[in-house]
Amino acid sequence: MKRLLLLVFSTSCFVNVLAQDYLPAEARIRNTVNYLAADKLKGRGTDEKGGRKAAAWVVKQFKKLGLQPANGSSYYQDFTFDRKEHHDIPSRNVIGYLDNGAPRTIIIGAHYDHIGTAHLFDGKYPEGQIHNGADDNASGVAGLLEFIRYFVNNGQKEQFNFLFIAFGGEEMGLQGSKYYIAHPLFPLEKVHFMLNMDMIGRYNAERGLGIGGYASAEEWPEVYKGVEQPGIKFFTDGAGKGPSDHHNFYISGVPVIFLHTGPHDDYHKPTDDADKVEAKEESDILKLAIQLINNSMKYKELHYVADK
Repeated sequence: MKRLLLLVFSTSCFVNVLAQDYLPAEARIRNTVNYLAADKLKGRGTDEKGGRKAAAWVVKQFKKLGLQPANGSSYYQDFTFDRKEHHDIPSRNVIGYLDNGAPRTIIIGAHYDHIGTAHLFDGKYPEGQIHNGADDNASGVAGLLEFIRYFVNNGQKEQFNFLFIAFGGEEMGLQGSKYYIAHPLFPLEKVHFMLNMDMIGRYNAERGLGIGGYASAEEWPEVYKGVEQPGIKFFTDGAGKGPSDHHNFYISGVPVIFLHTGPHDDYHKPTDDADKVEAKEESDILKLAIQLINNSMKYKELHYVADK
């Protein structure tokens, strides 16, 4: 009997350890940010070598974590765009799919690009200097990968599919999400909601975590009830529109959630470096967001609310 109890206890502990391993983790977040915000990627600029290398690295992570390619046999969605006197600028979204055989899909996104060496910004930023973009938005990509790990490996088959998108060209006018909305890989009317992460690595305890899109679905107030995470306070903003990729989904009729830890003095400067990202706090923010996602899945459908 003692052996049986010991076996049950050991098995329970082992399962619990595995479950904990799939929760967002400080060390993995820091490793992701350290790689994407390293000088060797030179700020992940659009139409720069570092940006292309970052996209390829994200594809590698999607494969390792078990996502299917979403665009036929490819993880890429290539596009070009114009910006001022610059024409046919190439970029690409990186898209992976977790197919649960469900009728509706949750989209989780974060842009992987940044300013790079600023050669496409016509003097707006110091050209030739590396803008590493640790918070903006290596922190968001780190969150994206942590969500993938959790929903692939949590031992549950959710009643929703998941589409994970690392957007390109965000810093140049939300180009990746704009292109995706114009060329969706799955019907937009079948999207449960879109969660966007942009700058979630510099948590300020006085300000708290800002969560946008609170008024974009009728059900959000109920979904948010009881959601809390030790060490993280948050406030909500009703706006579905905003200066990041969720904006294009919202104006196209999709409910949204937008996670953002707020502005800081390193925003769009060469000083937005990896050592300033608060990885522990980010892991807790992601755990809070998982609660929101799980609560949202209690509803078969969310009802979009247009801007008044």
